[in-house]
Amino acid sequence: MTATVASHRKPRQHPLAALTGGGSRSARTARTAATLALAGAATATATGFEGTAQAAHRPTPAQVKDRVDALYQEAEVATQNYNGAKESADTAREELSRLQDEAARRTRKLNAARTELGTLAASQYRSGGVDPAVRLLLSADPQRYLDGAAVLERTGSHQATAVAGYARRLGSVRQVRQRAEETVERLADTEAKLKKHRVTVVHKLGAAEELLHRLTAEQRQRMAARDGARSGPGQGRTGHGAGRGDGPLDGIPGGAGGVAAAQAPSPRAARAVAFAYSALGKPYVWGATGPSAYDCSGLTQAAWKAGGVALPRTTYTQISSGPRVNRSQLSPGDLVFFYSGISHVGLYVGNGQMIHAPHPGAPVRIAPIDQMPFAAATRPA
Repeated sequence: MTATVASHRKPRQHPLAALTGGGSRSARTARTAATLALAGAATATATGFEGTAQAAHRPTPAQVKDRVDALYQEAEVATQNYNGAKESADTAREELSRLQDEAARRTRKLNAARTELGTLAASQYRSGGVDPAVRLLLSADPQRYLDGAAVLERTGSHQATAVAGYARRLGSVRQVRQRAEETVERLADTEAKLKKHRVTVVHKLGAAEELLHRLTAEQRQRMAARDGARSGPGQGRTGHGAGRGDGPLDGIPGGAGGVAAAQAPSPRAARAVAFAYSALGKPYVWGATGPSAYDCSGLTQAAWKAGGVALPRTTYTQISSGPRVNRSQLSPGDLVFFYSGISHVGLYVGNGQMIHAPHPGAPVRIAPIDQMPFAAATRPA
């Protein structure tokens, strides 16, 4: 009886059944239309939200510029770290080469001393036998050899002198080889740092380039114009034309370059200023020291090298290359540094202007020193 009653119950419908099926043909048609209308409304709403979200997350040109500037500055920090590591690696390679040459030279002397000992031993054998101490010292055990040398050196004999000399040479060879092994380890560590800093620089510059590609060509041009920089000493001179030895820049006898050089506090500073003007328009390449391209510290190093002063490679070492100068007392040729981490440097040329290598895509140019956060200034000596 219970089963019979249950079989006559009206089955429950899913809450969406009224929209998906059942009823007459006209009712189903109406329900289908309602379903499509609701779906269309939902799609339109979602599309509207998506469009609003995309618009909200699309950076403005000003925001892009701020972010690109920050990435360039971070890349500059990594570049200076790279430059420092490269300088250390180059020094380590030179030291390793010197130690290897020294080890080879001392080893030749050691072999000559060993040959002398062998000759002495043979002579003693022919004259009646080899001193037991000599046999000990000619053994393959270096420690026993050195211990024996300490005994023989006190005998005052010719053979003791020869043995002691051999022992000293053996010890010096060991010391040189030990220093060479330590240098190899230091070089390997420095090269690992080089690789790390290189990856950081490439990543930062790649991110900046990707951001710039989101802008139109016109927006990028306006961004460059807002930098307020120029590539030559005259308002009409831009690009690679400046710095090719044409006009007043050839030797800097006149024009802005000549005035800046004349105002320099020393002949060396004047030559550094002249060099900086001759480099105008050359491209920025991170890690470059010239003559066809520069990064910021590579340019200042090359400029002062032309003046006869050897500057270190990085911004954070160049800042200690001379006495500090107050901003109000700057003279042409002074090095001006920027940011709290001393990650950028330019060469002051007077009237609140500097020549510097800014960043990729921006050639060596003249720019105001208030374009970036001023940190300090140094006058190389």
